[in-house]
Amino acid sequence: MPKKSRYKFNPETLAYELHKIPAKVRLSRSFVVFLLSVVLSVGYYAIYSAYFKLETPKMITLLRTSEDLENKLELMNKRFEETNRTLVALEMRDNYVYRPVFGMEEIPSEVREAGFGGVDRYSYLKSFDRSGILSRTAQNIDILYKKAFLQSKSFDEVNNLARSADELSLCVPAIPPVDITSNRTRFSSSFGYRPDPFNGQYRMHNGIDLSGRIGDPVFVTGNGKVVEIGYDFFGYGNFIIVDHGFGYKTRYAHLKNSLVSMGRGVVRGEQIGLMGNTGRSKGPHLHYEVIYRNKPVNPLNYYNRDIASEEFKALVTPRG
Repeated sequence: MPKKSRYKFNPETLAYELHKIPAKVRLSRSFVVFLLSVVLSVGYYAIYSAYFKLETPKMITLLRTSEDLENKLELMNKRFEETNRTLVALEMRDNYVYRPVFGMEEIPSEVREAGFGGVDRYSYLKSFDRSGILSRTAQNIDILYKKAFLQSKSFDEVNNLARSADELSLCVPAIPPVDITSNRTRFSSSFGYRPDPFNGQYRMHNGIDLSGRIGDPVFVTGNGKVVEIGYDFFGYGNFIIVDHGFGYKTRYAHLKNSLVSMGRGVVRGEQIGLMGNTGRSKGPHLHYEVIYRNKPVNPLNYYNRDIASEEFKALVTPRG
C-alpha cells in the first residue's frame, strides 16, 4: 500500500519537510502496479503453457478427471458386451427351446436388432470431446434396453402359455381331420408349392388334401369355437373355420355340408361336417389348413400320420 506522506529535502531551508502525496498520484501508482502484475501474469501463463507446452494445475486436474471417466466408460462398454452375450444366449434358448414347446414362432433377428442402423441417432454427441466412445456407450445402452424389453415380453408370453398348458394341449390341432386309417382315405396333395390341378401353374397350396368319399365324416382337430361358415364358389366351396385360441385356427373346405352353427364351441374329435366336392374341386376330398398367427403352416407337423385305427376311433365322436 503506497504511503500517504513522505519526507522531502527543501534546498531553501536546508531541512527535510513532511509532504503529503496527492490521492490522484497514489491511485495512479496503484493502477500501474496492478496493470504490471496482470501483464506479468499473462506473460507467465503464455510462456508456461504455450512456449514450454506445460499444463496448469487446474488443466491437469481436468485432464485426469477426463481420462478417469473415459476408463470408466471403456469398462462399462466391456460389461455391456458381456451382458449382450448373456442376452444372446437367452434369445437362442427362447427361440429354439421355450417358444417351440408351446407352438410359438421364434422372434426374428431383424425384429430383435431393429432400430439401431441407418439414421445416425447419436449425431448430437459429435460435438463433444471423445465423441466416439460416448456414441458407442449410448448405442450399447439403447441396444441392451430394447433386447431386454423384447426378451421380457417373450418370457411373459411363454409364462402365460405355461400356466394354461393343459388347455393348450387340448386346443392345438393334434389329430387327423378324417379317418386316415381307412382304406377309402388317400393323401392326395401336400402343403407348399404345387402345379394347380386346373391350369398346371405353380402356386402355393396352403393346406393338405385328403381324398375320400362324399359324406365321409370330418372331425375338428382341437377344442375351439366356430367363427366362420361360408361358401366360396370359385375356391373353398362349403367351408368351416374354427378358432382354437393360442394363435391357432383350422379351415375345413370343399364340404358337402356343415353340421355345426356359427359361434358354437366344439371339442377335439367332434364331427363338424361331411366330405364333399364343392367349390373349385376336381373330386371328393377335404382341403384342411392349420393357420398359426394368421400364417398357414404345414398340418402334417401337427398330427401322427401313423396313428392306429383303434386309437383314432377312441379320439373321435361320429354323429349317429
